[in-house]
Amino acid sequence: MLLGIDVGGTHTDAVLIDDGGIRGSFKTPTDHADLLSSIRAALDWVAAEADAFDIERVNLSTTLTTNAIVEGTTEEVGLFVAGGPGIDPHTFQICRHFHVLSGATDHRGTAVRELSRAEIEAAAKACDADGVRSYAAVCKFSPRNPSMEQTIAEAIGSRADVVTLGHQLTGRLGFPRRMATAYFNSAVWRLFNEFSFAVELALRERGIRAKVNILKADGGTMPLAMARRIPVESILSGPAASVMGIISMCDIALDSLILDVGGTTTDIAVFAGGSPIMEPGGISIGSYPTLVRALLTTSIGVGGDSAVSMLGEQVFVGPRRKGPCMCAGGSHPALMDAFNVLGASRYGDVAASRAGMAELAAAHSLTPEFLAQKAVDAAVANIVAACRELVGQINARPVYTLHELLDGRRVVPKKIYLMGGPAEVMKMPLFRAFQLSVSVPRNFSVANAVGAALTRTTTGAELFADTEKRRMHVPTLGISKVIEPGYGLADAERDARRSLLGFLRQEGIPVREENLMMTHAESFNMVSDGVLSGRNIRVGCQIRPGILHRYKALLGRLC
Repeated sequence: MLLGIDVGGTHTDAVLIDDGGIRGSFKTPTDHADLLSSIRAALDWVAAEADAFDIERVNLSTTLTTNAIVEGTTEEVGLFVAGGPGIDPHTFQICRHFHVLSGATDHRGTAVRELSRAEIEAAAKACDADGVRSYAAVCKFSPRNPSMEQTIAEAIGSRADVVTLGHQLTGRLGFPRRMATAYFNSAVWRLFNEFSFAVELALRERGIRAKVNILKADGGTMPLAMARRIPVESILSGPAASVMGIISMCDIALDSLILDVGGTTTDIAVFAGGSPIMEPGGISIGSYPTLVRALLTTSIGVGGDSAVSMLGEQVFVGPRRKGPCMCAGGSHPALMDAFNVLGASRYGDVAASRAGMAELAAAHSLTPEFLAQKAVDAAVANIVAACRELVGQINARPVYTLHELLDGRRVVPKKIYLMGGPAEVMKMPLFRAFQLSVSVPRNFSVANAVGAALTRTTTGAELFADTEKRRMHVPTLGISKVIEPGYGLADAERDARRSLLGFLRQEGIPVREENLMMTHAESFNMVSDGVLSGRNIRVGCQIRPGILHRYKALLGRLC
């Protein structure tokens, strides 16, 4: 039996799934001041519904890291960087404790300027004096030679509770992106680790000994132990859960829009030919591009609890949420109150909805029904505009799906899949606005938890080889070895596959080889004194995100 838990912006949902489908589901308000209390409530429900020994896997989707970054509650980080000739790291300064060191490595991983131990010591002392306990070290071309990052970590020593090294996060090049990724990883490290240890304790207290995984932004999961080391991968796991929920519940074949309308936001994703579109280079966190692979999603401040307001004669819905809607005990009218007034729903205290909307309408010489209709129209218009903008952005560049590159492919949505608490009442307004078929799955209110539960574990690796130096590296797995003469691209692809599969099996993670995909494979000639001296080879592979093979039979049955 699988347990999926989704800690959303408004509600925390849980589902128990066995071979026959969804055995039970649970929903409770999310306590943002104490997310763990929401998870404990879900686990108490689980303890009453199932035998703890029957639960073999717990998958968790959490807004913890995303909220911390959005709300500016991350901790200070000492970021030490070494760029070298051709780039000024100060251009990409991301934090207050930002220290540029004088060391440099060239594109082949050869140190061309050694680090100054005195510089590192001075920078570490400055951070230590300001109470900094989390650090990151990023050097240009470190995936091809991590020694400088390792030297920085050794010099910082016991001053740090964590030192994120850029080459351990990803083997891909992209110095500015690697800086931002390492910074955010350390910024949320303590928060995530305290949370994860508390989750494990809560599970043990209820006798649940199952493996625990965290949903990643790319729609896969990673073991909790790995997530503690790279919590940055859990950013945007909520929208990823939406996408995986639809994949697990519905058999999608057409270009489609995926809308998850929650209490606070609407998450939007796009499918091309039945497969979700990816952000292969990495998502941006604020204005900082990272190397975190992710499903391409966007979020807008429209949800069931989005506040209804007026400026002059114009009616607005969101982006602010002033607590729950009035029908759920709130003090300010929201979108769900508007649906109650229109008779489209009878959610909670309908009389409270009518009273709140009537008061706001009277202040502007309107009827409650007119104000409610304008509020619904405004919410739908915001969703339509956001969808059109996202599709426009997608069609302005090559389309990468979960499975392939669709070069020159234009995405034209033919259908809408709608989930989240307000899905049923939003169905007809969205149909009228888009003039497209709108499908609401049977389990629409817990779709994210279903997606989290059924998603398989994924990870990736990049291999770099220099045939002149006769060395091969897989930085994220800590692999480095001598290669034979004549080593080529096919050999690199073979070694990348073997390295990744070996790592996963060593970690006890079940994996099917047909789910392993090559993400890139490149070979560049190196010339010295006009003569070919060797080849620089780069390949990457990944376990493709998707639904656990054992539960593929459920596909389409939950829609």
